[in-house]
Formats: sequence, structure tokens, C-alpha cells
Amino acid sequence: MALSRGAGLWRTCSRLLARQPLLFPAAVRAQSSVSGDLVPRTSLSRPPWPELVPVPEEEERSRHAAVVSTVNQRISQQDFGRLFAVVQIAGRQWKVTSEDLILIENHIEAECGERIRMEKVLLVGAEDFTLIGRPLLGKELVRVEATVIEKTESWPKVYMRFWKRHRYQHKRMIIQPQTVLRINSIELAPRLT
Repeated sequence: MALSRGAGLWRTCSRLLARQPLLFPAAVRAQSSVSGDLVPRTSLSRPPWPELVPVPEEEERSRHAAVVSTVNQRISQQDFGRLFAVVQIAGRQWKVTSEDLILIENHIEAECGERIRMEKVLLVGAEDFTLIGRPLLGKELVRVEATVIEKTESWPKVYMRFWKRHRYQHKRMIIQPQTVLRINSIELAPRLT
């Protein structure tokens, strides 16, 4: 019984609405677009930058050869200025240049005064070019050397847990081993391949 009343009421209202003229005809026109887009153009529906057109392989090869020859020319003339590198040591990545000091929260097997070579080099760059490894650069391409300056321990850090009204206190002192390294040099191979 209730369903039939609701259906009858709906039919009556829909007939009344169909006969009355619209108060805002412009609002109805704005809903349908001439171009056929169902979603309005926003930064979320479409990115603001233009779509990329794929470059032909021959043009890509020629661009690559031009970039490599330019970088080789800079390296042969030693015209690149100060080099920087991103190295990974003891689970962390460091951006270093020559004569930098870095503090590593770990002990290294080398003794104080020894020179070591950083083998995990992720990136090397200068003012005009950057060489990025996927994930690492080759050992024959770049050489980063460092000297172990000091091997110490950190100041004691207090780690304490406390629950009020429970007579629970847990206190632990954390002392971390530390190593100080000085970056001696960053050298590039004389020519890229």
C-alpha cells in the first residue's frame, strides 16, 4: 500500500515538473559540453603539462652521441670545476665533495690514517653535467678516496620508558660507534664509453 502511494506521488510530481518552464536554463546547458568531455578539465583529471610524444630511435641515438661527446670534451679539457658525488656507506647516502668531513655512525674495518676507496658511487656531477648510475656507477668510471680520521663512540643517549603509577621504569644507555672520514679526491675516468 505504501509503495503504491509513493509511486503515484512520484508520477504526479514528475508530470508537474515536466510542464513548468525551467528557472535557470543556463545551468542545464553548462552540464552538457560541446566538446564531449564528461569530466571537467582540472589538474586532477588531466596533468597540466603537454603529453609527451615518443622520440624516434635514430634521433635518440644522435642526441645521446652529442651529449656523450660534449661531456668527453669537458673531461679531457678538465673544464668541469669542482666534482661532487653521492656515495653509500654504512647504509646511508652522502653527498660529498673533495675535502669534506663525514661522520658515520658505524665502525669501519680500516684503522686511523688509512686510505679507503668508496666503491658504491651512485652519482657524480659537476656544474654542467651529471652522471647517474643504475643503480651504481662503474668502478672504472669514477674513483672516490677517503682517509679515516678518527674512530670514537658517541655521547651516551638515554632511552627511558616510564609508566606513571605502575612502578615501571626502564632505562637504557645507547652508545653508538662513530667514524670520521675525510674525502680526499673524486676522480673521473679520462673518457666515457
